Amino acid sequence: MDTSTLTGLLKCVTGEFPQRRAVSVSGTFDLTYSQLHQLVEMAASRLVAAGVLPGDVVALAFPNSIEFVIMFLAVINARATAAPLNAAYTAEEFEFYLSDSDTKLLITSHEGNSCAEAAASKLNILSATASLPGADSELVLTLPESDLISIPQPVNESSDVALFLHTSGTTSRPKGVPLTQLNLASSMLNIKTVYRLTESDSTVIVLPLFHVHGLVAGLLSSLGAGASLALPSSGRFSASTFWKDMIKYDATWYTAVPTIHQIIIDRHFSNPEPVYPKLRFIRSCSASLAPAIFDKLEEIFGAPVLEAYAMTEAAHLMSSNPLPEDGPHKAGSVGKPVGQEMAILDEKGVVQGAKAEGEVCIKGPNVTKGYKNNPEANRMAFRFGWFHTGDLGYLDSDGYLHLVGRIKELINRGGEKISPIEVDAVLVSHPDVAQAVAFGVPDDKYGEEINCAIIPKEGSSIDEAELLTYAKQNLAAFKVPKKVFITDSLPNTASGKIQRKLVAEHFLAQISAATVPKFGA
Repeated sequence: MDTSTLTGLLKCVTGEFPQRRAVSVSGTFDLTYSQLHQLVEMAASRLVAAGVLPGDVVALAFPNSIEFVIMFLAVINARATAAPLNAAYTAEEFEFYLSDSDTKLLITSHEGNSCAEAAASKLNILSATASLPGADSELVLTLPESDLISIPQPVNESSDVALFLHTSGTTSRPKGVPLTQLNLASSMLNIKTVYRLTESDSTVIVLPLFHVHGLVAGLLSSLGAGASLALPSSGRFSASTFWKDMIKYDATWYTAVPTIHQIIIDRHFSNPEPVYPKLRFIRSCSASLAPAIFDKLEEIFGAPVLEAYAMTEAAHLMSSNPLPEDGPHKAGSVGKPVGQEMAILDEKGVVQGAKAEGEVCIKGPNVTKGYKNNPEANRMAFRFGWFHTGDLGYLDSDGYLHLVGRIKELINRGGEKISPIEVDAVLVSHPDVAQAVAFGVPDDKYGEEINCAIIPKEGSSIDEAELLTYAKQNLAAFKVPKKVFITDSLPNTASGKIQRKLVAEHFLAQISAATVPKFGA
């Protein structure tokens, strides 16, 4: 079994489970592993015949669809590099991402994407569309026709750059992250191992596949285990159809960001399902999960909630809480390292002992070799023989990682370093608070002061005074926010992450206003 390449892993799974359901489009059709393999092989041949060479970047602008799955795998099979993009980008955003990745070909859904196509045209990039009308249909791919018999099938190498993504980080310019076949294969095996995924498992994809969380943890880890997955018919997460799909496809687990977990909880209280499936586990990643949400998920759905820690540069997974049979899962911790080395380093690169805070650093076969055309970012990220995540945390005496926050997001109030994550967790534990985000603002006396923004639960009339009283009862005095903004929405990334920096910028601009406008108003 070739475990050094993504394509090798998937070919082995197809050979073992050819007639097992691989991917379903809810309410439309199912594809077996054999059918998926044939579609991917034919699409890869079409790409090669159209002149796509090893190392060429092929951008994919799709909703969560079967066409995306086929074309993503086909690009990699052709030894090219897949660059998934958010189909909702503006023309200017598409222009940046297509240019920064050196894209040679853009592929979109059958309906097309005017913004993506306009950007591609401006950059002289060829565009094509892909569609699959039904399970027994041929893929309709608008590329030049050729004699496929004469096209040799490429042989994938572990060093091939298979995936190119951009970080959604806190800097103004996203960094390009190339991930190799080995990076992806390693991460897939790590995920499969820690969650004991097998051909008996099934999940519903709720996260966008242009983001590493949904792509690697949801899609690729399922396919690498011979398991089954379903895509919502709408191409995106919907609270109204989520549990219907989970029940229909006998789901055993799902992975999501805290924002979606909160939506699922809210849906339960406003419109509960008659019955919920028996899940092996619920996974949370991509942002800190407040203990209050953790507890509600376990109480309502009767499954262990396993919080994990991941980032694009590590091909997703870095650490995770284990399944109950493998050890305790700790609320507030992101678990133990999975399939890689992890250490807490101080500013001089010295490894710290248990419970000592420092920067979380990793090394392993899943970690990117470096950012694309960004020597300064590489100089800062790769030091002392480790990749530096930019996150502050500590390992407890059991080896579980606890994150304190992003180093750049720590609030320095008169010399006291305050983690906004800690403040978030206390505020969201209030029974009338749905979401909370703490952030630092400039202050003449202390250098920085703490403010926060909250979204109340539906029907709640909580006010600033009540929330500040609650904060004073549950936080040290120097950690209590000076001001609370009450709003009905917060800026998220497309993958559901809260952008603390954007929240701070928005409310700083409104700090002297009598009222706080709604986002998008």
